[in-house]
Amino acid sequence: MTPQEYVEEVLALVERIPPGRVMSYGAIADALSDLSGRSSARLVGSIMARHGGGVPWHRVVTSAGRLPPGHEERARALLRAESCPLRADGVFVDMKAAGWYP
Repeated sequence: MTPQEYVEEVLALVERIPPGRVMSYGAIADALSDLSGRSSARLVGSIMARHGGGVPWHRVVTSAGRLPPGHEERARALLRAESCPLRADGVFVDMKAAGWYP
């Protein structure tokens, strides 16, 4: 798989995350590792930073449920609008309740 094809696979998977649910960068990498031979949360994060503006980027969080760095306020508003369960601090998603895996 070419690097561009991997980017497209990451973005296609992010588009499949249902409203109110989230995936971590690492879960995305794990889900796609069989396709590319890659398994890197950092690579997924880099792809989201460079190419993720046209997909529901707010549904991709850290493995602990932390909202996308630098975009916390906007992500929080979008996730709340989707009734995504957040922890009491509002900075982290409740991963047990909201985590999704294809």
